[in-house]
Amino acid sequence: MADATIDRIRLFLVESPIKMARLQGVGNVKGSVKRVLVELTASDGVVGWGEAAPWEVFTGTAEAAFAAIDVYLRPHILGKPVKRIRALMLALDRVLVGHPEAKVAVETAMLDIVGRSAGLSVADLLGGRVRDTIPLSFSIADPDFAADLERMRDMVPAGNVIYKVKTGVKPHREDVAHLEAMRTAFGDTIDLRIDYNQALKPFGAISILRDVAQFAPTFIEQPVPRGNLDAMASFVAALDTPILADESCFDSRDLLEIIRLKAADAISIKLMKTGSLLKAQDVMALADTAGLPGYGGTLWEGGIGLAAGTHLIAATPGISLGCEFYMPHHVLTEDVLEERIPNRNGHVVVPDGPGLGIRVSEQSVRANARILAEA
Repeated sequence: MADATIDRIRLFLVESPIKMARLQGVGNVKGSVKRVLVELTASDGVVGWGEAAPWEVFTGTAEAAFAAIDVYLRPHILGKPVKRIRALMLALDRVLVGHPEAKVAVETAMLDIVGRSAGLSVADLLGGRVRDTIPLSFSIADPDFAADLERMRDMVPAGNVIYKVKTGVKPHREDVAHLEAMRTAFGDTIDLRIDYNQALKPFGAISILRDVAQFAPTFIEQPVPRGNLDAMASFVAALDTPILADESCFDSRDLLEIIRLKAADAISIKLMKTGSLLKAQDVMALADTAGLPGYGGTLWEGGIGLAAGTHLIAATPGISLGCEFYMPHHVLTEDVLEERIPNRNGHVVVPDGPGLGIRVSEQSVRANARILAEA
């Protein structure tokens, strides 16, 4: 391991069917989702996996992430020392602007290799665990709200108590009716959150937000487009309900401006935004200094990407508002892991094994996803 280098890169552009359509403020998803799986093999034979899961209305496309790694990053990865992760990530930032999803997939695979070789989990490599389980948030985003309400009747007794309602897609009166129905059915036994995904215009948004605040949400996420930080700051000042920044906060530079303007009370941390587990910890260190807690957000990752997210949250105290890592269990019809990461009593259980603590094989990839391209 001491002198091991990256000997081989394999890429899979895959498509996975999903069980339900998802209505989001900035775009909708139906039928299937695409993502890129990255397999790195070290010169000593140890294998690590990573995942890039962009969304075209949020960060980019899976096809672009595939090309970014295959064409532009591959020559700068092969032959590099496995343990010099920071050095490689700095080099990748110099040779290619953007494409955070592609870069975090490479970094994840390297951390997986180093952890497997050393007998340490990725959480150990990131500083050690502060938690072994993470409260799970399920998003209420089915076009058929009655179907979501029925799911809740099964999930709440099983310990799933956090629900984030996607709002701003349907008329406001419907959003209010849905929130009222949830409170009527489950009262204060559920932790209710609201996410507009940038759906509102700043003009008139405050009256809508006051309307939904009556349902006592834990936070209201990204009500307006990402650039409208002055409007976000006005909501923070006017409302008792905390405002959480997602699309407005990709990196430390974004967060500095949010802190300066007092434009949020909390932030969403997504690996597909930061492009790195190490950078995600940097962002949270800044948020900790400003007193802003973090929430573990996702795009459309499968089990590999979400395994990386669980290790990040396990080792990062400030990401204390739970996570929305529900895709493999509740939305994907299949996943490429040999065994899915456990959900227990409304929590995601952080894997115990070395590296990511997951098992991926040629068979599990080919049997559980439609492969659109390989390289």
